[in-house]
Amino acid sequence: MFPIRDSVSRTHEPIVVWTIMGLNIAAFFYQLGLSEPELSYFLYQHALVPRRYFSPGWAHMYGLSPTDFSPFLSNIFLHGGWLHIILNMWTLYIFGPALEDRLGPVRFAILYLLAGVAASVTHALFNAGSMVPALGASGAIAGVIAAYAVRFPYAWVRILVPIVFIPLFFSIPAIAFAGIWFFMQVLQGANELLSPFQLGAGIAWWAHIGGFIAGWVLLGMLEPTPQLGRRPGWYNGGPWEQSGRR
Repeated sequence: MFPIRDSVSRTHEPIVVWTIMGLNIAAFFYQLGLSEPELSYFLYQHALVPRRYFSPGWAHMYGLSPTDFSPFLSNIFLHGGWLHIILNMWTLYIFGPALEDRLGPVRFAILYLLAGVAASVTHALFNAGSMVPALGASGAIAGVIAAYAVRFPYAWVRILVPIVFIPLFFSIPAIAFAGIWFFMQVLQGANELLSPFQLGAGIAWWAHIGGFIAGWVLLGMLEPTPQLGRRPGWYNGGPWEQSGRR
């Protein structure tokens, strides 16, 4: 289920979204320029290795500081491959601009960063023994998806669903997209808990879950109070607000 576009218009350029995308792309190209040993060292220092915070002896053995918590933030600007960064940045491009337009750049940046940190914390808690560096913006972007769905529940999201070799295109409300997406993450996360041999490997499902919940909660805390005179339907993402297309 791949989002193609949304139906919410915007009035300002998404400065923070462009900045986040630029930082992610710059970090990715920096990673590409590293040799294998250099990249391994870099990721162990700046990606999130949960075990360093739950096994101090192991962390010291490998030259990692268990009191350096910067990877909880820095890992959300790193990616593991071309497909990884392209999918994440595209999803941010679809859902980020309208949300930044309504929240404002500062509030949007706060939501994005806090959702990313919440995703990192959740991943660490559910994978305490993992020595695999976790990285990627998907946890923070999960928070953006959740906040978007709360702010614009009835906005239309155009999605692509590939069935074998046949691409199907159709539109669904943002709240439905977010609900289906979140259910899939919970399903995979529960399956991971029931299969201990898979812990610490593959996709960080619990990071997605933690980021999504954080975005849902943070939206209510950060959203500006509606101005007097605005119709409730406009403020809640009513149909007349959602006629424009990007």
